[in-house]
Amino acid sequence: MTKLRGMRAQKAGEILENHVETTLRAYGFFQVCSQVPKKQKRELLLNSILLPKRYGKQVFIGSGIYQTDIYVDFYIVGLPRMPSGLIIECKWQESGGSVDEKFPYLNLNIQYSYPAPAIVVIGGDGMRDGAIKWLRERERDNHNLLAVQSLERFIAWSSRYL
Repeated sequence: MTKLRGMRAQKAGEILENHVETTLRAYGFFQVCSQVPKKQKRELLLNSILLPKRYGKQVFIGSGIYQTDIYVDFYIVGLPRMPSGLIIECKWQESGGSVDEKFPYLNLNIQYSYPAPAIVVIGGDGMRDGAIKWLRERERDNHNLLAVQSLERFIAWSSRYL
């Protein structure tokens, strides 16, 4: 039963990522380096100047606060207001689980290890009471955390900033 729940959660998370990717494409972004090894994607993404609006998926950005490798869901390049790029992380939780328990770790990595500002897109109804509120409050003290948004709010934000 637990394995089946985990597979469903993973699939739902992929669907959330697909919606974010569809939004990026709708605003003229192109995926680059999809066939490149993860650890080489960032360099290629940052240097693919022939495509002004581009993104990579599962991009290695370096070491995190525990000195382990960090891969981000989306790394976007080509936003005039964000010369270092924009990172988008997608977090889905439909029922009780551990995604929201990882928010402090995510917040600290965004603050100290991410090379660009980040947005966290949240989906599902399974987060603990207060978890999303806590993460949204970090927007005030984490210079790199731009926003914590539902998919609907991300789409609205995209119409203004992408």
